[in-house]
Amino acid sequence: MKSHYQAVVIGGGVVGCSVLYHLTKFGWKDVALIERKVLTAGSTWHAAAGFHSINSDPNVVRLQAYTIALYKEIQEIGEQDVGLHVPGGVAMAATPERWEFLRTEWSRHRFMGIESELITPSEIKALCPLVEVGEVLGGLWTPDEGHLDPYGATQAYARAARKQGAEIFQHTKVESLEQRPDGTWNVYTDKGVIHAEHVVNAAGLWAREVGMMAGVKHPLIPMEHHYLITETIPELEAFGKEIPVMVDLDGEIYMRQEHNGVLFGVYEKNSTPWSLAGTPWDYGETDLLQPNLEKLENELMKGFERFPSVGNAGIKRIVNGPFTFTPDGNPLVGPVRGKQNYWAACGCMAGFSQGGGMGLALAQWMINGEPEGNVFGFDVARFPKLTQNFVTAKAKEFYEHRFYLARPNEQWPAGRPMRTTPLYAYQKEKNAVFGVSYGLETPMWFARPGEEALERPTFKRSNAFDVVAAECTNVRENVGLFDASGYAKYEVTGPGAHVWLDRMFASKIPAVGRARLAPMLGESGRLMGDLTILRPTEETFLITGSGYLQEWHMRWFESHLPSDGSVRVENRSDSLSMLAIAGPKSAKLVERLVGQTAIDATKPLLSVTRAEAGVVPVMIARLSLTGEYGFELYCESTYVRSLYEQLFESGKDLGLREYGVWALLSMRLEKGFGIWSREFAPEYTPFQNDLGHFVDLTKPDFIGREAAIQAKGETPTHKLVMLEVEATDADASGFEPIWLGERVVGFTTSGGYGHTVKKSLALGYIEASSINADTRYELHVLGERRVAKLLSQVPYDPMGSRMRAPK
Repeated sequence: MKSHYQAVVIGGGVVGCSVLYHLTKFGWKDVALIERKVLTAGSTWHAAAGFHSINSDPNVVRLQAYTIALYKEIQEIGEQDVGLHVPGGVAMAATPERWEFLRTEWSRHRFMGIESELITPSEIKALCPLVEVGEVLGGLWTPDEGHLDPYGATQAYARAARKQGAEIFQHTKVESLEQRPDGTWNVYTDKGVIHAEHVVNAAGLWAREVGMMAGVKHPLIPMEHHYLITETIPELEAFGKEIPVMVDLDGEIYMRQEHNGVLFGVYEKNSTPWSLAGTPWDYGETDLLQPNLEKLENELMKGFERFPSVGNAGIKRIVNGPFTFTPDGNPLVGPVRGKQNYWAACGCMAGFSQGGGMGLALAQWMINGEPEGNVFGFDVARFPKLTQNFVTAKAKEFYEHRFYLARPNEQWPAGRPMRTTPLYAYQKEKNAVFGVSYGLETPMWFARPGEEALERPTFKRSNAFDVVAAECTNVRENVGLFDASGYAKYEVTGPGAHVWLDRMFASKIPAVGRARLAPMLGESGRLMGDLTILRPTEETFLITGSGYLQEWHMRWFESHLPSDGSVRVENRSDSLSMLAIAGPKSAKLVERLVGQTAIDATKPLLSVTRAEAGVVPVMIARLSLTGEYGFELYCESTYVRSLYEQLFESGKDLGLREYGVWALLSMRLEKGFGIWSREFAPEYTPFQNDLGHFVDLTKPDFIGREAAIQAKGETPTHKLVMLEVEATDADASGFEPIWLGERVVGFTTSGGYGHTVKKSLALGYIEASSINADTRYELHVLGERRVAKLLSQVPYDPMGSRMRAPK
């Protein structure tokens, strides 16, 4: 063992070995892995070791597809048999909604390049004679799915990494971590001290403990999980070939062949968190937990109804082993804010589906400064600071809904409400139906008085449809209020603020009293943010953006701050509230509170001024995401209840009414306004979408400038377009394929109903060479093709006159 390494990976499971392999693959040779016992000790060795591509996040699907394709590579490079079985996989549906889900999933595979096929019950039976298909409507067949030997796959990663220069130390326990003043780390082990430039926490079941050594509290907990291995099943033995990996979405069961029996796993509704106080260090390399089949009885009985032969088979072995879950079931990957050169690669409950993608993304991030694709679904920064009770509640909920059919408009209840704005009680009185983002309760819409404040989950247009239409109409005709307090808000001050912002953002920096949409780029020239800069005074700037990106933004800002203290960035998201006022009567309403002088100062679009709204000091910005004349009113959160009450008192005769997220999304779609994680994301350059208008290439220096110059000079492969869809009772929701004849030429990013223009609309990216206004496109809505036509201009107020002057 040397005394210094460029990077030390802590943990010898499949994830840690994948990270090690990818670091060496991309050029870092002076790296080591430290494992307290032996490789695969922990949760890797007892994993069911299946792999599949299905995930609710298309970007995660891509990483999982990469993982599956990687196994042949590491088997060859590592000269280690991974025990690869690729009999394909079948996900079955026995309800109409499940079948709609599978058809939608199949359609999304078309633009992701994943091979799959919708198959009939009889075709399912032909692939797996054990299944009872009487109630089954169909299935999704994916030929690249399968399973492998967890020991062999982990060893293949490790052997391949060793061949490329890495060192691995087993039976070596990390006892503490200490960060040096220069950001590097002392790794104290029971075999000596190592100086590491970078530390990767891939400690699996012990990731919480290793994280706390660095002062980091990771939101994950271990959960108990059972599976059974049966004795020989005669029907399977007689079948003569390996059956696919079977997933019964309705029964929440998975099954694969194990010799002439099967491995049969369930996700029970009465789940059990394990060792909440911390994983014992003496938990052994081959330890398992005591089985408890009684709590699985209901799930097992449902499973045996679908697979009768399994119920009649003898049980050879029962496995109950812990593995880690995060609040949304996806891993924790990436740099941790405030901890230079400390990297997370933990919280992975599906290591043989996701481990390769985790290693790829993290190695790119460590070496190049950013991953090549959009990995926010894995990013450790997607969560705020969370209590253990909340993490436990959400992890249990996700575990118990492992194969649950989540609808696009569905909100899960565990751990709620956690965070609320000061207006939460007012909104509840007005029958708000809440959703949650970044832990914050936000009104999605407002049910009519006397009606139940509940949106029924569906893939189609919901019971909120007519009410949301009325909210949109009121904004278009009168005036509406949206509580935007959940938006991210960062105050930048200090003598170096202007110079620093000029380098951080690709846009011009606004003059005093002005605001500007401001793209932020990585060194690759791809997007790191679509924010807005407001400048109320010479040396004070307020940056606003998506509320769920707070940790992500702050990590980026802080990692680029000058060391001389000349710039200060403060997250004001909670302490500063914002109410958005929009509609043709918005100027009259706001004037009643702030006076004519302030209104005159904000007549030009993108103006910013300070004023007194009655007794409340406010900052006013002439901005609106609705496409209407509108204002953003910012005040300290201690004042927002007073401001809210004054607005509604003054707006009684103007038709003032609150509107929620669904109405806002409908109105922004009618205007073709993109939003982050949909139209704008790290996989795009600003010249593929409308953000290119805000990039100032005449600036001599900003992050990503050289790459941006190159991107502008190239013809992009895909460009953002708007489509009108011939839909009836359901709309596109995003990430559906766009067809030109029998060829997929693009994909949607957003979809919905434009209540003002009475059209089903979608935004999406189409191959630049295939964009033609006269072309007949089609896109999938719930797995069915719908005709779509390209719109040459946005359907609502294409000239933008309503935003510039009240009607």
